[in-house]
Amino acid sequence: MRQRHDPFASPGMIETYITETPRKVPGLADLHRMTMLLLSEYAQNKAHILVVGAGGGMELVALAKAQPEWSFVGVDPSAPMLELARRTIKSIAKRVELIEGTIKAVPAHEFDGATCLLVLHFLDRRERLNTLIQIHQRLKPGAKLVMAHHSVGAGDAAIWLTRLAAFADRAKFSWEAASATGTAIAAALPLLAASEEETLMREAGFADVELFYSAFSVKGWVATA
Repeated sequence: MRQRHDPFASPGMIETYITETPRKVPGLADLHRMTMLLLSEYAQNKAHILVVGAGGGMELVALAKAQPEWSFVGVDPSAPMLELARRTIKSIAKRVELIEGTIKAVPAHEFDGATCLLVLHFLDRRERLNTLIQIHQRLKPGAKLVMAHHSVGAGDAAIWLTRLAAFADRAKFSWEAASATGTAIAAALPLLAASEEETLMREAGFADVELFYSAFSVKGWVATA
């Protein structure tokens, strides 16, 4: 799924992913907890949850610790990121199946909920819609999808990504450096405005699309299959 802009091709990026991502995404631990709560409105007790973009394994661990009876299928196209996930999820590995590939590699199954965190901003509009359709096809009616990623309009992308880069740079904060980072990311990612994201979710068949999280350039939605 990570096609156009792939920082995960770098071994250094993979090795620092677990420590760097919480610094770069405001309130990441709280985002994971909110995700669990939103999923649990439908997915109760022995739920089976689909995690799209499971590389790294952080949301798998967070969800599994909060819901000890849930089981998971995680899918990611990056073999190195899945290897990192395997190391991360050792304590809950018996409840997790990891699959290398895109969402199409996940066998047809009606899941009780799905997550797609920090993934879709790597996909162009066509692939983003197709991924959402494929997720919808694998959810039980009424199940929730929780997704979050960079979402800003073209005119605002660089400034919001600059602000996020400044937020992440705790040791040697510099607006000049943050601006360079924000501009580069804006140029590399196929970003969509929030209104376009919500349109795509509805086109994919989701209803009750609601924004629940917004932190500079990162936004999160919950929707019902």
